[in-house]
Amino acid sequence: MPTPLLMPALSPTMEEGTLAKWLVKEGDSVSSGDLLAEIETDKAVMEFESVDDGIVGKILVPEGSEGIKVNEPIAILVEDASEVGGISLPDESQEAGDKPEAAAEAAAPVAKASEPAQEKQPAQPNGAASERIFASPLAKRIAQSKGLDLSSITGSGPHGRIVKADIEQFEGFAPAPAHSVAPPPSFEAIIKPYEGREHEVIQLDGMRRTIAARLTESKQTIPHFYLRRDVRIDKLLAIRAEMNVVLAARNMKISVNDFIIKAGAMALQSVPEANSIWAADRILKFNSSDVAVAVAVDGGLFTPVIFDADKKPLSQLSSEMKDLAERARSRSLKPNEYQGGSFAVSNLGMYGIDSFDAVINPPHGSILAVGAGVKRPVAVGDGIEIATVMSATLSVDHRVIDGALGARFLASIVENLENPLVMLA
Repeated sequence: MPTPLLMPALSPTMEEGTLAKWLVKEGDSVSSGDLLAEIETDKAVMEFESVDDGIVGKILVPEGSEGIKVNEPIAILVEDASEVGGISLPDESQEAGDKPEAAAEAAAPVAKASEPAQEKQPAQPNGAASERIFASPLAKRIAQSKGLDLSSITGSGPHGRIVKADIEQFEGFAPAPAHSVAPPPSFEAIIKPYEGREHEVIQLDGMRRTIAARLTESKQTIPHFYLRRDVRIDKLLAIRAEMNVVLAARNMKISVNDFIIKAGAMALQSVPEANSIWAADRILKFNSSDVAVAVAVDGGLFTPVIFDADKKPLSQLSSEMKDLAERARSRSLKPNEYQGGSFAVSNLGMYGIDSFDAVINPPHGSILAVGAGVKRPVAVGDGIEIATVMSATLSVDHRVIDGALGARFLASIVENLENPLVMLA
């Protein structure tokens, strides 16, 4: 029986991808674990492995194809070499229409699921579990988003498989409310006033599209508020200079940003209530200080995560950050290296920016925006001193962190930066 190969979800944020390169051709025999293709996601180029044994009967999506939806069939495996080239998707997918998710849903009974099937274990006379719940990937996603228990839904698809229609007809299903706001204007409507003016249309790649979607979601759904502090960093700069003289023999150099990451990580331990994220309808509070750091790359940015940053000496933290930044720019980070964390740092001081307000990267609870350190007069008692002052703005998710808690968290960060010896203890 032919087995469709579906576009995999290679990261939690991936909704579609580009089939960058096929590593097999029609007629090739493959085994489970063999590399089939290179898939460009919203973050990186990753290899796609076969989950089945068989022969590549037909390639449905050519190299370089963009915008391929997750779970859309991209190739078909067959058992008999005589079927190569002439095979097509099962009839169910044709009846479901040309929509990728409908085709994937119809083809799902003959495909090996890329994620473990959910199990239901009703009580049996002998106490043993009996049935597995079979549901299409689309049905699973809708059920999860609506908080529905698949074990209470009867499937109408082939072999009793639960499909989208079963979810929508279930009595506990509540359709999404109609949007009361007007839809955004179309590209044609926007470009009309610019007709006759020389311009260039730049198509969005996966990364740019994902950044646009996630940050729009962030500003529309996260109630941001902002806390600002000035930080005197003269002591930090002096200690950094001394450390770098010693570390030069090891070809290492500590940056101001390394101190900022460490200060934030330690503050998460001092103010543990701030080490939290919003998770749909509850709050997740963490024990470890996992700090994400914004890294600019061509066409967008990554936020690789330094895990357990509070426990690492500055030299180790610096080396790890340099490695992550280099691999972010070459788009070779693994998903587990840029997912996670509750707090992020975004530093534009090296570009001469005095201060700015950063947008929270969901599901983080806060992000620290750091500007350049500049010399300016500072009142000290009854006198005036010239000090190097750096602006720090904490963007906070008000669902997770209230004003007083955010103020304590930012105060702890500032205290660590202004007394850098505590970060060396």
